[in-house]
Amino acid sequence: MFAPSPVSFGSEPNTQISSVDLGYPGALPTVNRAGVKHALRACHALNMTIDPLLRFDRKNYFYPDLAKGFQITQQYHPIGSNGTLTATLVDGTTKTFDIERLHIEEDTAKQNHIGDTTYLDYNRSGIGLIEVVSRPVMRSADDAVAYVDKLREIVLYLGVSDAKMNEGSLRCDVNISLRPYGTEEFGNKVEIKNLNSLNNVKKSIEFEIKRQTELLLKGEVVDQETRRFDEATQETILMRKKSSAVDYRYFRDPNIHPIQLDAN
Repeated sequence: MFAPSPVSFGSEPNTQISSVDLGYPGALPTVNRAGVKHALRACHALNMTIDPLLRFDRKNYFYPDLAKGFQITQQYHPIGSNGTLTATLVDGTTKTFDIERLHIEEDTAKQNHIGDTTYLDYNRSGIGLIEVVSRPVMRSADDAVAYVDKLREIVLYLGVSDAKMNEGSLRCDVNISLRPYGTEEFGNKVEIKNLNSLNNVKKSIEFEIKRQTELLLKGEVVDQETRRFDEATQETILMRKKSSAVDYRYFRDPNIHPIQLDAN
């Protein structure tokens, strides 16, 4: 999104990279015009309000898959906001889902865990992403599957993405929280990361609803945490607890000047 590296899948590790991806001193980002056009197409298709001034921020954190030590994103001024998506549910009815925002950012490197060793493939680092964030309006696993399936259909039709979930072109993070009937306040949120199929979206949500229900009925507390879905056991597995909010120290990226978008 901000470097001239090719976008490909299945290439030899660390062969499709540039000095910008690896965070070399003095390497400066340049905004990919085609990436911005793809984001705008998606915004129009999702009935979003478009910010005519394109601005980028830095999300600062230290992790092996992020060579620069920060990710370029749009924390404060997403390119699109306040959209909707209408999908057909399994019973044949339609439901409209509210979307909070759509923003442009860059991907991180891929981690390959083999035994006790983790290998890093930076080919994926820097690839352009659009992240679509819905509002908490889904009430079942079927709602979530219908939403993701319709979103996949839209970006595929527009040519924004090949939407191959098995290759990571379309990934899904789901957030689940339960609340007693009649209350408006949501319970503690559990996030399940990087789901790569509609089947896994459905199974992970159904398992997590069951797990949280059992905890609450026993009078226990659902901890705010991040989990992953294990296809072998068909269960969600704890990755890390979120005892407090992470401070990413966001600030405007000084190397990318604001870009005024043409109204046409």
